Amino acid sequence: MHLHIIDIALVGIYFSIVFGIAWHLAKRDAGTADYFLAGRSLHWSTIGFSLFASNISSTTLVGLAGAAYASGISISNYEWMASVVLVFFAVFFIPSYLHTRIYTMPEFLELRFSRGCRRYFSALNIIGNIFIDTAGTLYAGCLVLHFFYPGLDLTTTAITLALIAGVYTSIGGLAAVVYTDVLQAVVLLIGSSVITYLTFADAGTWSSVMAHTPAEMLSVIRPASDPVMPYTGLIVGVPILGFYFWCTNQFIVQRVLGARDIHHARWGALFGGLLKLPVLFIMVFPGIAARQIFPELAKADLVFPTLVTELLPIGMQGLVLAALLAAIMSSLDSTLNSASTLVTMDFVKIHRPEISDKGLTRIGRLCTLIFMTISALWVPVVASAETLFHYLQNALAFLFPPIVAVFIFGFFMKRITARGALSAMLGGHAVSLSVFIVQINGWFFSNVHFLVLTGVFFVVSALIALLVSYFDSPPDPQDIRDVTWSRDSHKRACADLPPVIWYQDYRLHSCLLLLLTAALVWTFR
Repeated sequence: MHLHIIDIALVGIYFSIVFGIAWHLAKRDAGTADYFLAGRSLHWSTIGFSLFASNISSTTLVGLAGAAYASGISISNYEWMASVVLVFFAVFFIPSYLHTRIYTMPEFLELRFSRGCRRYFSALNIIGNIFIDTAGTLYAGCLVLHFFYPGLDLTTTAITLALIAGVYTSIGGLAAVVYTDVLQAVVLLIGSSVITYLTFADAGTWSSVMAHTPAEMLSVIRPASDPVMPYTGLIVGVPILGFYFWCTNQFIVQRVLGARDIHHARWGALFGGLLKLPVLFIMVFPGIAARQIFPELAKADLVFPTLVTELLPIGMQGLVLAALLAAIMSSLDSTLNSASTLVTMDFVKIHRPEISDKGLTRIGRLCTLIFMTISALWVPVVASAETLFHYLQNALAFLFPPIVAVFIFGFFMKRITARGALSAMLGGHAVSLSVFIVQINGWFFSNVHFLVLTGVFFVVSALIALLVSYFDSPPDPQDIRDVTWSRDSHKRACADLPPVIWYQDYRLHSCLLLLLTAALVWTFR
């Protein structure tokens, strides 16, 4: 791919705007709330766009089209399920998160259980942010850029991408992340829509593409034997991984914690869920249409870059390359910022409570640059995995179901104790590690889908929490009243909220979003 001067100029303009935003926001930085939570002043639209952009990485752009080309649209179940999970998040969890004024998700576990639970989850989150999210995104970005420029060195490219994201993230903090995410979300949506239009224009009409595609590839509900998305995994695994990602993962929830109030947090989460629904059409279906144009591709993951190089005219190639870079940057900045927040607020501030806001901010910036370097150096390890999808999904499936069990049961059941929660996390990870060891050696579970195992680990962890808590003294209801769900706790959290007009009611928005999601699933069932 040889970029025209117009394409290069578009990419240059994009980066100039990104660094301009970060530099402008750096001058406004006044303390930890500004740096780590954007001064708790984020508007719902900014939150929604940022949630969308942070989630759509280069792995998504390449992986969704590739998976659709190879096996059909069932891969989109991760996308529409996000809308369902975000409704659940907005209705139940957001009021408690904002009412307690927390900076991090592990901090919420300390308020509900103990400092030990906080440290355990924080360390796990940091490891996940660095070695799964950031390193995986860097590797996918390197793969895409290497397709366009085969002479690029993997490690050098990874370090360059990490340096760019790390610098503007460390300069401007969360505000730089979310406001550049708005730009990146717009670029992503435009670039993906242009590719979709040109792909279908070349492949023929919608009807002709559908007529020449096997019926099973156009269904989101697949049999239990399906190797990609069995319906058993859709029922028990996808919601659990979705809950971890959207409701407990620091790099996602952090922009919700920065909302100006509970109304904006809820509206932002639901808006992010709404933006996930068109992904089926603008990122998945191009892979289906590409089967008509390029039926003999050697590798399914080549679909997206092939569409870019073969179909897009001058100017559009630069726009889509900017969209790719936007996807990479929006995921990298989010994970780097959240990891630095976790270290600073969950470890440094606890051990040095006297440290100033400026001191915490400096440490946060330093952590961002350190984590950037570690992630870039880990990229060759990710490259050695069987596939990127295998690396990412298996890591999530084995690491985070115990965390989801602790959050859900701890929030809705006041009887769960601190010892029960910590035992559930330790015991659940002991079980998942044991299964991982026997699976990679081919002894047992080799044919069990990772999404089904996700449900198994969740149930085991929940049972451990319940059993250990049963033999413990129950926690004092007064100590946990703001971090467990009840009608009274919800009323307290929302007591100072200004009233809204009926069409601004989050319950109406939630119902409409669920109806749209149900209609989408029913159409492609």
